[in-house]
Amino acid sequence: MLPYGRQSVDDDDIAAVTAALRGDFLTTGPTVGAFEAALTAHLGGTGCVAVTSGTAALHTAYAAVGVRPGDEVITTPITFAATAATAALHGATIVFADVEDGTANLDAAAVDAAVTTRTRAITAVDYAGHPAEYEALTKVARRADATLIGDAAHSIGSVYRGVPVGALADVTTLSFFPTKNLTTGEGGAVAATDPAVLGRARRFANQGMVRDREHLRAPDEGGWHQEVHSFGLNYRLPDVLCALGLSQLRRLGQFKTARARLVARYNEMLAGVPGLGLPVQRAWTDPMWHLYPVRIADGRRREVYDRMRAAGIGVQVNYLPVHLHPVFADLGYRRGMCPAAERFYDEQLSLPLFTDLTDADQERAVEALRAVLG
Repeated sequence: MLPYGRQSVDDDDIAAVTAALRGDFLTTGPTVGAFEAALTAHLGGTGCVAVTSGTAALHTAYAAVGVRPGDEVITTPITFAATAATAALHGATIVFADVEDGTANLDAAAVDAAVTTRTRAITAVDYAGHPAEYEALTKVARRADATLIGDAAHSIGSVYRGVPVGALADVTTLSFFPTKNLTTGEGGAVAATDPAVLGRARRFANQGMVRDREHLRAPDEGGWHQEVHSFGLNYRLPDVLCALGLSQLRRLGQFKTARARLVARYNEMLAGVPGLGLPVQRAWTDPMWHLYPVRIADGRRREVYDRMRAAGIGVQVNYLPVHLHPVFADLGYRRGMCPAAERFYDEQLSLPLFTDLTDADQERAVEALRAVLG
C-alpha cells in the first residue's frame, strides 16, 4: 500500500540519535535547548518550548494564555479533534466558526460574527500547510481582546505575506508526528511572542515546577528545593527525540522544495480532470504543503476512496468536522452549524504526499484516480 504520508529519515538523523543515546542525557539535557534555539530561528525569532506532541502543545498553549471554565474558544471544525478538545479540557466552551470554501481555513468574517464578551482565544489552523488569513484574524482578535493562536501542526516552513509561520499569531503550536513536515517521532512545540506567556508554557509543560531562586517562596530552603506554584503536566520532550528534530530541521528547506515540486506535478497532471477540485493557494502565501487535498464532486468521495484503497493507493480523509464527533454531538453540536466545512468534508480526499514520494508512485496514484473518475 502506498501511504498518504511517511517520514524521511536519513543516516544523519540516525547518527544524531545514536550520539544522543551515547551521551549523558536521554532527557532534559542540552539537546533540548539546542533544538528549541534552532526552532526559534526557523520561526522568525519567536521563542519556543519543545513538548511531547502537537496535542500537548495545544493543551499547554491554552494553559499559558489562561483559558478556564466560562471562557469561549473560537476555532475551525476542519482540523484534528485535539485543536478543540484540549481547550474543552480546560473547561472552555468551544465555538465553531465556518471555513473559507477555497482553502478550508478559518473564515475571519465567521469568527467576527461569533465573538462575544467571553471569547478568550481564537485558534486558526493552517490546513494542509496553507497559512490561515492571519492579517484579518489578527484584527478580529484585537477587537475582541482575545489571544490569537495558530495551530501550525501542518505548516512549519510556510510563509504568509513574507512572514514565517511562528511569527504570525500570538501563540503558535507545532506537531512533529512522523507524517508531518519534519519529525521527532512524537513531539511538538509551543511558540509565543510574549515572554511571559512562553514562561507559563514552559512551566506548565514541566509539571508547574519552579526552580529559579528568585521565584521561590522559600528561597533559603536549600539547594535541592523546588516548588509547584500552579498545576502542570510532564510534557517534556527528551534529548534523544530533540536530537532527531535538530537533524531534521537542517533539511527543512529540502523537504519544502521536494513537497512543492510534487504539488506542482500533481497540479499539472490533474488539471482539468472532470469532477475533481484541486487545492487552492492564495497569491500572498508560500505554503509548505503537508497534504494534497482534492475535492471529489457529485457525491463520489466514498466510492473513490474505496476504489483507490483497493488499488493500493493510501488516500485519506482529513478530517471529520470536529463538531460532528460524538463527544461534541453529545454536547448539542449539530450538522448544519458549519455548512462550508461540512461540504468540504463530504468531498475531501488527500492523495499521497511525502518528501520521498517517487515520481513513479505519484504517477501511479494519478493514473488510478483518473481511472476511477472515468
